Amino acid sequence: MAARHLAEVVLRRCRYTLPGLAVALVLACLSFTPSLLPRPAYFQGLITGIDAAIGYGLGLLGAWTWREFADRPAHRPERRSWRILGAVAGVALVVSMLLGIRWQRRGSALVDVEPAPALATLLVPVIAVLVFVALVALARAVRTGYRRLAALLERHMGHRAARASGLVVLVVLGSTLATGVLWDGLIGAADRAFSVQDTLTPDDVTRPTTPLRSGSPPSLVAWDDLGREGRVFVGRGPGADDIGAFAGEPAEEPIRIYAGMGAAADTEDRAALAVRDLTRAGGFERARLLVVTTTGTGWVEPSAVGSFEVLGGGDTAIVAIQYSHLPSWLSFLVDQERAREAGRLLYDAVYERWSALPAEDRPELYVFGESLGSFGGETAFSGEFDLANRTTGALFVGPPNFNPLYRSFVDDRDPGTREVEPVYRNGHTIRFTNLPRGAIAPTDEPWTRSRVLYMQHPSDPITWWSPDLILSRPDWLEEPRGSDVLEETRWVPFVTFWQVSADLALGFSTEPGHGHNFTGEHVDGWAAILQPEGWTRERADELRGLVRAGELSRPLDES
Repeated sequence: MAARHLAEVVLRRCRYTLPGLAVALVLACLSFTPSLLPRPAYFQGLITGIDAAIGYGLGLLGAWTWREFADRPAHRPERRSWRILGAVAGVALVVSMLLGIRWQRRGSALVDVEPAPALATLLVPVIAVLVFVALVALARAVRTGYRRLAALLERHMGHRAARASGLVVLVVLGSTLATGVLWDGLIGAADRAFSVQDTLTPDDVTRPTTPLRSGSPPSLVAWDDLGREGRVFVGRGPGADDIGAFAGEPAEEPIRIYAGMGAAADTEDRAALAVRDLTRAGGFERARLLVVTTTGTGWVEPSAVGSFEVLGGGDTAIVAIQYSHLPSWLSFLVDQERAREAGRLLYDAVYERWSALPAEDRPELYVFGESLGSFGGETAFSGEFDLANRTTGALFVGPPNFNPLYRSFVDDRDPGTREVEPVYRNGHTIRFTNLPRGAIAPTDEPWTRSRVLYMQHPSDPITWWSPDLILSRPDWLEEPRGSDVLEETRWVPFVTFWQVSADLALGFSTEPGHGHNFTGEHVDGWAAILQPEGWTRERADELRGLVRAGELSRPLDES
């Protein structure tokens, strides 16, 4: 009784409304439904608090709309109504939390992670209440600011004009701060802060002496201008001895070329410099040439490039450039334009030099991009036929939902195929797979043209996150779920968007083969594209094991 009385006092003093809390309760309970990945307690609390705040706002809007249409004034709910809401809320939240624990445990098993401790669930209501109260307080502060601004303007104009003008000023000021001055300032500050990381080099990475790597004494790109990720890229990876040991025969030393942010003032000059250094190192004289669009800080996925080099017997050259100092998760949100520019300019610069060679002297030309890198890698091409005509093959891994070519291929998929594993134009050029070491559909159709492969996981939030989730049900939640997503996963307006948004931060919390973790699967992806002679499942398992053990990303041995 004392607890119930205290709750009633808090609700009255904080001036929460019954309709608002009723809808907040509904969305809070729905927030415990499963999404793509199992969530820690603090993430669940954050989602529940956000969804409850949205529900509260919707409840207020609905009540106001009803009063306006019914021409009725607001009235204070009876004590009995508050008691009923409190009783229903207690039961509903407990049941929702228990169901949530069950779903999270089953979801954890699907993606091969340990479930969160049951006791951690006690944190959920605490965090949810704090987030809910903070967001409602913020909304009320904005409303108070609007009212004071309107009152100030009313001294100089009519009541209706003052209210309308105040709303316009508030919207313009808010959008300017959010998308202009404030946003640009925050991104600029973040870029400067993360640029400090570019001056650092891991202890086990040293400057290469071989002319086949950027940053070496003969290179056109200075070691200090490579940036941290560029130095890691050229200072690590399999050498000729490593590749030969796996192949059982002598191998060549791979070529790795990179231009960091400090190498040139703009992206076009950086791409041109990288191509000149590639030419100097003999990259256009190799059997296979790979153009990589990096992610975030300039990171090149080590298992992807190492696999390519081993499967190519070392007779390979790889070229990449850096376009940002920001980490991948932030680049995903704000660096799309720079990724687009980098992918297009680097490939065009390479293709210009490549196409000037006699046809019989040209290396096979491949493209690779992972996550935001796949977005940049796509932008050099207009569609399927452009990819087929200007590449030997391409591997795009974990593509974001906003990739233009990816989105067009998926939306125009063959009838009867699912969004999580579509088939496009009978798989003539473009194919998709959730499990590259298995058969890649359609198995009964020839894949004789350029091979372009998209690798995606049903549980990868990078691929399925979209603002459209706020109010639109996606196909992947109408069709049978993917192999590592619970069948109970449902689309709920607002709720699903915030669930998948939280999942973005958990993309690498799974074992390889789930979420956004593709480590080792590049072996099978490249094998499907390069079709190495005598390749077997046993050889694939062996190379995948080396990749996951970090054997292909060790410091370069030049002894």
